[in-house]
Amino acid sequence: MADKTLPFSRQKLEEILSKYPTPFHLYDEKGIRENARRLKKAFSWVPDFREYFAVKACPNPHIMRIMQSEGFGADCSSLPELLLSQRVGIRGDMIMFTSNDTPAQEFLKARELGAVINLDDISHIPFLEQHARLPELACCRYNPGPLRGGNAIIGKPEEAKYGFTRDQLFEGYRILRDKGVKRFGLHTMIVSNELNVAYHVETARMLFDLVGELSKDLGIRFEFVNLGGGFGIPYKPEQQAIDYEVLSRGIRDAYEEKIRARGLHPLSIRMESGRAMTGPYGYLVSRVLHLKDTYKKYVGLDASMANLMRPALYGAYHHITVVGKEDRVRDHVYDVTGSLCENNDKFAIDRPLPEIEIGDIVVIYDAGAHGWAMGFNYNGKLRSAELLLREDGSVVQIRRAETVDDYFATLDFSSL
Repeated sequence: MADKTLPFSRQKLEEILSKYPTPFHLYDEKGIRENARRLKKAFSWVPDFREYFAVKACPNPHIMRIMQSEGFGADCSSLPELLLSQRVGIRGDMIMFTSNDTPAQEFLKARELGAVINLDDISHIPFLEQHARLPELACCRYNPGPLRGGNAIIGKPEEAKYGFTRDQLFEGYRILRDKGVKRFGLHTMIVSNELNVAYHVETARMLFDLVGELSKDLGIRFEFVNLGGGFGIPYKPEQQAIDYEVLSRGIRDAYEEKIRARGLHPLSIRMESGRAMTGPYGYLVSRVLHLKDTYKKYVGLDASMANLMRPALYGAYHHITVVGKEDRVRDHVYDVTGSLCENNDKFAIDRPLPEIEIGDIVVIYDAGAHGWAMGFNYNGKLRSAELLLREDGSVVQIRRAETVDDYFATLDFSSL
């Protein structure tokens, strides 16, 4: 099998390990910035193109500041994410607030910050009006129902909890129009981690058609469509990353046919990618603690699914490199595990790897999105540190590792 490459040398990693104990997440600033610029360049033809970085993917202010400096906003789905964006200095319509089952206080904060509010349900229109007033600009999330299929993460659209039906969408925009809303956007998100460019182009075509129908039927004009996120990344070495230029050409052809030709230009195109922005540029670095040989051979790491739960949650593949043994034959087969009291606490099952020894350093790839962010404290596991490899080669800690005191901090022992 082909191998992936690391953005740092073994010598650099050993330097980092001399200061920071494993496990930790390490992010590559240079890779993140270059990727962001490729996306912006590909869609430079779009009027007021915007990428709202999905905060849920990697909720760290240093990462968000990098994205902000590249001209990106923030896609938020909770009060803490809104507050984090505020602390970083992202405000106004550079925030897209896409939430569901939303508490009133979160709508209030979104209104206070001037965020673009993306409504998930027709019943949220009167709820928002009651608790936080309707904004001048409103957006609704569309769920198209049965399509040719969803995928394993989001599932079939008709079984997903998100969004308006088609009929509700027309009624919702009519209500918003009649209540004085003047500006409109349209959103959908129907797949996650999808590498097929055609699927994303078809999503754009679907929204462009809807803009035409809604505009004609209701006499309103749309400022933007948000295609959601959902761009996949090549977790497996043999997979190919999405070509932003190919994606852009497909969407541009649809735009010319369905927007410009129908007199609906200009229409901004927006996105809320998280995984595709930071996923390939984050690494979980761990050390081998134990080797076990029973009915299978096991490699026990000092990390667990508390540090990266995608393999346990989705059966997802994450590539693994044994540092210093990249060129050795992968002639041993292991389950690579953590120490949780759960049998699905495995980073890999039956994975061919070179012979592993206790103390080896293991790097797990593509952990820059939905890695640390999905961490938890089951079994009293403490979440690891986050480090940033800067463009100049320096490394800075951007989140310290949790301590036992952190774990106990919210417990109330006073009534014992």
